[in-house]
Amino acid sequence: MTRHAMRQEQEPAMEPVDEAVDHVRGSPVGRLIVEYGDYECPYSRQAFQAIEHVERELREGARFAFRHFPLTGIHPHALAASAAAEAAALQGRFWDMHELLFHHQKALDDDDLRRYAADLGLDVALFDRDRAGDRVLGRVRRDVDSGIASGEVRGTPTLFIDGVVHRGAYDPATLLEALAPERADNAPDLP
Repeated sequence: MTRHAMRQEQEPAMEPVDEAVDHVRGSPVGRLIVEYGDYECPYSRQAFQAIEHVERELREGARFAFRHFPLTGIHPHALAASAAAEAAALQGRFWDMHELLFHHQKALDDDDLRRYAADLGLDVALFDRDRAGDRVLGRVRRDVDSGIASGEVRGTPTLFIDGVVHRGAYDPATLLEALAPERADNAPDLP
């Protein structure tokens, strides 16, 4: 197979990360993992735990972005949890709420979400208004639409590494192997 043919097989299939919109953490020079996830999905929780492990292991060698993909047909609290994360983001606490939602995945009722907001020191009245507002719901819709447009997101979690869908397992060892430096040589150039 020619280098050009290999390159075509690995072209990015997802909308590029927009630092002004997406939730991104980690070193700007690190390999980028993007997860399309659902806060009520047990498999997304497993990916969350694996990605945390990878981030600790690689430190500056990894970046992580989370995009919402609530599977509302099977997870009745998923959309409300995504809205809670985005409402927390408007008060500068996305990643804290993100972690709470995955750590308390079985407690995502409205009262639970309000309690998490209070525990984080958020203005709960503002949190309630924001999570029901068009801005927050539009932000979640943007992520869902980008996942659908990729043609690759069919469930959760769906991971992309440097813009290319990762169809392997998402345990720490597999992710570390997928992020290995020699794999970076074959990754597409992203804007």
